[in-house]
Amino acid sequence: MGWILLTNDDGVEAPGLVATARALAGLGPVRVVVPAQERSWVGKAISRYGSLQVARTERDGVEIWTCSGYPADTVQIAVHDLFDEPPSLVVSGINVGYNHGAGFVMSSGTVGAAAEAWVSGIPAVAVSTGTVAGDWPTWRAHVHSGSAVDGWGRLAGEVANLVGLVVDVGLTRHADVVSINLPFDTGPDTPRRVTAVARVGYERLFRPDGPGTYVHDFSGRLVPFAPLDGTDVQAARDGAVSITPLMLPAAGAVPDEVRRKLEG
Repeated sequence: MGWILLTNDDGVEAPGLVATARALAGLGPVRVVVPAQERSWVGKAISRYGSLQVARTERDGVEIWTCSGYPADTVQIAVHDLFDEPPSLVVSGINVGYNHGAGFVMSSGTVGAAAEAWVSGIPAVAVSTGTVAGDWPTWRAHVHSGSAVDGWGRLAGEVANLVGLVVDVGLTRHADVVSINLPFDTGPDTPRRVTAVARVGYERLFRPDGPGTYVHDFSGRLVPFAPLDGTDVQAARDGAVSITPLMLPAAGAVPDEVRRKLEG
């Protein structure tokens, strides 16, 4: 394997960034290029106007390039401009919060960065972690605290093993993007499932905050449009790791009767 590009949508201060960079180094050389700040919920947005700034910094001995744009901008610049040759693999994550189900797959900056790698012909793996126990604000505060450092180290090791596995078995050659969602407490014995993307949406994302003003305030509730059996969402609810191959874009099946009416 050539070098690995590690990126994310949580920015340079993402709690698992350094641990993940060090763990992936067991698979090959790693270069870290991430947004300069958190850029969650932006999907595969690309900056059209204005300029982007790239800078070099360091965290705990790990060299990091930051980009002022979106996650997909970051991948574009890292793949095509920053280095003498493109990466052999892009790993996006580890995102704080699950990116499972159709609504999140389409909205996620983590998945969007991986999708931008596909646009450039680079295999990509998007990785997210979460929990289904307790409430989101409490869990998020915990994983950003000093008490979670050892947990991130353990999780990063598991992620490196999973990334190595999906590459070794050839899944990155058969999927445009591989989306991995794993519980934060994942260990060697945590069950793994190959899953489909759950057909779920979500409730409203914004609440009023004064006249003419709205702020992001997602409750976390998913709205299913189809059964969850065999999906990434069900795997998370069962405490399992989900490995989901994504095809971008994938054509939907059209019944023959509908096709005849459309085509005349």
